[in-house]
Order: sequence, then C-alpha cells, then structure tokens
Amino acid sequence: MRNRGMPLEAMRYPITPSGLHYMVIYFDIPDVDADTWRLNVGGLVSKPLRLSLDDIKKRPARTMAVTMGCARNGRSLLSPRVISQPWFTEGIGTAEWTGTPLKGILDEAGISDDAVDIVFSSADPGNQGDVLQVYQRSLNLEEANREEMLLVYEMNGQPLQPQHGYPLRLLLPGWYGMASVKWLDTIEAVSTQF
Repeated sequence: MRNRGMPLEAMRYPITPSGLHYMVIYFDIPDVDADTWRLNVGGLVSKPLRLSLDDIKKRPARTMAVTMGCARNGRSLLSPRVISQPWFTEGIGTAEWTGTPLKGILDEAGISDDAVDIVFSSADPGNQGDVLQVYQRSLNLEEANREEMLLVYEMNGQPLQPQHGYPLRLLLPGWYGMASVKWLDTIEAVSTQF
C-alpha cells in the first residue's frame, strides 16, 4: 500500500518505528542522488544559496521528538465516505527528527524586506487534473523563522528513507503533516501570499 496509517499496536512505542509511521505520498517518490542533489534558496534574497546535503549536515544540528498528524484523520466518519485515505485516527506518528534550523539558512540568504511568504517546493512532480505540478507549501515569515522549524535529514537516528523524504524534508511542528514538504529541493522568498 502506497499511503498507510499507523497500526493501533504501534501506540505502545513512545517513538514510532520508521516503518510504522504513517505516510502520505501525493505524486511519485523521486529518484534522488544525494551526491548531485542541491537545495536551492532564492527569490527575494540578497545571497542565493545552493547547498549540498553535506553543506546542510555541517550546520548546527538539532534532534526533536515531534508528533505529526494527517489532516485526513477522521475522514472515515464523513458521509458520503471519502475513498482516499478514509482514516479514523491512524494518520499519526511520533519520530525523532534530526536536522538544522530553517532560520539559519534564511538568515544566511538574507530575506528581503519585500518578502511576504517562503515557498517550499518538492522534487516530486506529478499530474493532477491533466496539469504537471510540483508539490508546494508556504509559510509566512513569522512562522518560517520559528526556532523549531527544521530541515531534517534523519528520522529515528537513521538517514531519511525514500518514502519519508530522502535526502531532505521540511519539519514543521504544530502543523499538519502535509506542510512538512518531503524531497525538498527549493526554498523561495516571494512578495505575495502563496
């Protein structure tokens, strides 16, 4: 099964094993080569950045246990019943995530005073409504600069698995899981609300 909820039995673990953590994949799992992959930080910045995974791992690291939940929880109770992920409450998991604070990278890039939102784009393009799209989410500047917002490369002490966003994903504690963009490859400061 491509998208899966956490089995009820996994509630016994304070940290959900990676293979039991819930997962939603909108398009395809991209084939990313970490040796050639780069995180591009641009848009309304004074210093565009192009960072390798090693560049990111050299930055200050932080590990946090974060419970992530899916906005689709409870959909099985809707009438008529939703076909896609008709979950009760199994779209949840708690993992120990390791990465570097997003704020440090935004500070280094020098976000312009004209910027309103930060847009995060994934490396997993797909077709929706006969249109090729890239999975994207955004944060306003205040949210993006919160200290707990991370760019993570490890889950439960191991490199991210492909289905969980290898080599890098955004982690936004306090937000639904869909905001924590997987396979992150672009961060862009923009002048209008996304």
